[in-house]
Order: sequence, then C-alpha cells, then structure tokens
Amino acid sequence: MTRGTPPGRGARRPWSLRTRLVVSAVALIAVVAAVIGTVTTIAFRSYLYDQADEQVRGLSQRAAGPPVAMPVPVPDPGRGREPFAFLGGPGAPIGTLGAVLTDGRVTSAGYSTEVAGGSGTDGPRFPVEQLDTEQRAALAAVPRDGAPHTVELPGGLGSYRVAYAEGSRGAFLTGIPLTEVDGALSTLVLVELSVTGAGLVAASLAGTVLVGVALRPLRRVAATASQVARLPLHSGEVALHQRVPEAEADPRTEVGQVGAALNRMLDHVHSALDARQRSETRVRQFVADAGHELRTPLASIRGYAELTRRGHEECGPDTRHALGRIESEAIRMTGLVEDLLLLARLDAGRPLADEPVDLVALVVDSVSDARAAGPGHHWSLELPEEGTEVRGDGARLQQVLVNLLANARTHTPPGTRVTARVRAEATGALVEVEDDGPGIPDALLPSVFERFARGDASRSRSAGSTGLGLAIVRAVVLAHGGEVTVASTPGRTVFAVRLPLEPVLPEPVRRIGAGEGLDDGPRADSQAGHRLGTQV
Repeated sequence: MTRGTPPGRGARRPWSLRTRLVVSAVALIAVVAAVIGTVTTIAFRSYLYDQADEQVRGLSQRAAGPPVAMPVPVPDPGRGREPFAFLGGPGAPIGTLGAVLTDGRVTSAGYSTEVAGGSGTDGPRFPVEQLDTEQRAALAAVPRDGAPHTVELPGGLGSYRVAYAEGSRGAFLTGIPLTEVDGALSTLVLVELSVTGAGLVAASLAGTVLVGVALRPLRRVAATASQVARLPLHSGEVALHQRVPEAEADPRTEVGQVGAALNRMLDHVHSALDARQRSETRVRQFVADAGHELRTPLASIRGYAELTRRGHEECGPDTRHALGRIESEAIRMTGLVEDLLLLARLDAGRPLADEPVDLVALVVDSVSDARAAGPGHHWSLELPEEGTEVRGDGARLQQVLVNLLANARTHTPPGTRVTARVRAEATGALVEVEDDGPGIPDALLPSVFERFARGDASRSRSAGSTGLGLAIVRAVVLAHGGEVTVASTPGRTVFAVRLPLEPVLPEPVRRIGAGEGLDDGPRADSQAGHRLGTQV
C-alpha cells in the first residue's frame, strides 16, 4: 500500500491464520509432488530412450551385417526392397526407417507402413514408403559416430531415434519412431497432473478441517477476549469473571500459553478494577457525606446573612454589600453541593422516577424560563404536531433541558439564536439544542461532558460556572438508558439527547431528592446561572 492510502482502500485483505496454514501446507505438498513428478518423468524418459536405443542398435546390426576389416562392395539399391528387408524383422515397429549410404550420401531411404505379411525371393513383403528430399537431407545430417541420435523429420513424420551403422552389407542409417515414447511420457505427465490436482484438492479440504479443529482452542481464547472487550470497563463496578477454560490454558501447548497469559492478565485487570472501584466508592461516599454535612451550615449562613441584611438595625453600605455577597456565595455553594450530591447518587445507581413524561411540554417550559433569564438571545422552538412521550423522571429530564439551555445562553454572546427541537424516532425521542454561536474549541470538545470541565481557562466565576452542568446532563441521560452527543463548528453547535421509549430503571421507583434536600423541580433561575458545562 502506498503512503497516504487510507486503510481498506487499495489494501489487500490480510489472510487468516487458518488460510495461511492451509495454503502453506498445500503449497508444500505441491512442491513435493512437482519434484516427485519431475524425477519420475525424467527417470521414465531415460528408461524409454534406453529401450529405443537398444532397438535402434539391433536394427543397425541386422541392416549393416557383421563388421569387416576391409571395405566390401555396397549392394545396389536398385535391387528392389532387398536393402530394406530389416524393416520388417522382429522388434521393428511400424514406421521403422532405413537409409542406404553410398560415399556418404543417402541414395535410398524409406520407412515401413505395415507389418510384413508374407515372403518372397527378395525377402519379406511389406510396403515401404520412400522419403523425400527434405527428409533425406535431415537424415544425412545425423552424426556418423554409431550412437543413437534424435532427429526431427519434416513432412509430419515426427521424431525418430536414428543411428549410423557400417558392416559387411554396407553403410546404413536406421531409426525407429518415438511416437510411442512421446505418448507414454505424455500419458505419464497427464496422470501425474491429475493425481497431483486431486491430491491438492483433497489436501485443501482435509487441511481446512484439520486446521479448523486444531485452531478451535485458539478461537475459544479469542472468544474470551472478545467477551472482555465488550464489557464496560471504563466506569462503575465491573464483574470480570470471564476466563479461558483450563483445557485451553495448558502451558505445555502454544495455545495454552496464550490462554494462561490471558488469564493472568485478566486477573491483574480484575484486581486493578476492583481497587479502582473501591477508591471510587470511597470518594463517592465522601462526596455524599460532605454534601449532607455542608447543606446545613450553608443554609444557616444564608439564613443569618439574610436575617442580618433585612434586620431593623442600621448597617453601613459596606456591611450591607458584604452581607449580600455572603448570601450570594452561600447560594452558589449550595447549588454546587447539591450538584455534587446528585452526581454521587446517580453514580451509586439510586433509582429514578418511572412515569410518563411529555418532552414537548418540558421543552416549552424550559425555553420559557430560559427566555426570561436571557432576554438578549433569540429563542425558538421546533416541535412535532403531537406530543412525544417517554418514560422516566420528569424533574431530572427538565433539569437536563435547563442545563443545556443555560449552557447555550451563558457561553454565547447576546443576539445568538438558540433553537430547541423535539423529534420522534422509531426507538425513542430526540431532543436537540442548537445555537449559532462561536462554537466549542476542538481541544475542549472531547472533554465537554467531564466534571469540572470549563471553557474559561482562568476558571473565572464571572459567569457563575461550576463545570458540572453538562456532567449532570450526561449522568441523567445515561441513567435513563439514553445517550448525549455534541457536534460543534464555528456558527453551529448542537447538543443531541436520545432517550428510549422504555428505559431500564431500578425497581424501587422514587424521586431522587424527595425528602432529601433536593428540589423536585428545576431551579429555573438559579440553576440557569450556575449549572453549565463547557462551551465557548
């Protein structure tokens, strides 16, 4: 893959381990079969050629006669077929050729076309086909060393094994056709290819089955790892009980070593997650206890400050201003404590109310409150013709809307248009809060729903931010079985809340905060002033 090519585009799909093993085994078998077939073919060819050479030598001896010490007169080729009488002798196949040489030139040449059928005064009777000029020229080029040589004769005769012989009857060239030899070799190669092909197909099928059986323990290890990968390990109490079976965790095998290592890793991960959960539980309990303990002194501070400020005793302007600031900060800290307490209870899985909630009515009320708190913004609604109803805790869902609208109002300049819309979906409902403000910086976007996340790096409190508003939004939506997302570009920021029709809620249904110091409904004005997340 060239540099810059995106994955999956122009890249070859990697082979699985099973495919690689089967292909490697089949390739090895193919190489072994090719070597065996090649050696067999070469040996068989050598054997057939040796047999043909023996036949040629025998024909040469019968044609030329016994060797002599001195040259003898050469028989006249014009005596009919007597020079080619050896063509019909025993061991001479159809197509056996012979050539008479006179002074080194081929004066007469022919080959048998049938087996001898009788005898006469001139020898065995059988038809002999004479060679033409080109064929004689090809024979004349055969070396005169007495060794058999392969000659390709034109005119469709094919290959011949030809040898030169000189004896008492004269000088001759004799040869037998290699048609049967070539046919036998071709049949052998065809049989080898057929057997090899069938063997490779059988090896592929058998190898796929055998490798699949051999890799079954590895698939069980992978299945265990996949189960662990699907667990929500990032937060909450995690029951990490998945382990590789003991049969696949035997360290004496390669797969067992992988399984045993995975089990040890899961043990360490489980210990780490358990320690993290205990630490989170202690922190959550501390926040809940601190919230409970702080609400009473904060209420006392607010009460005494308001009582002193409204008393009949005359106070100077500085004193009255200080009392007002004390009361304002006490209200602010009370809201912060209640937000922390709510998050701690949601983290602990405290049950929410389970009742029908009309999202359209909640959005209308929340936008009305937001318009009163932020008259400098342009507020608009996009609602369906009919109500959109889900089941959940109405007070907490309205708190979600209040926080999202307050977030848009606080972190956008006056004149910004904020639109709240509700849409019905097949599996639930979608609530969106959109504004055309400057947007959220890319560096802050991934952590916008984290606790104490703030768009103001100086952590100024001029806007009343605690950094918990959007964290509460996510906690409440997740407690209802939904999801919340954000998409932001300069000029368009959209917070989307998706809620299911039937959320999975704990069985004891009661409202969080009822009788426990938390309001049943949203504080439209005070919450809008301090429950905000991160938006610039």
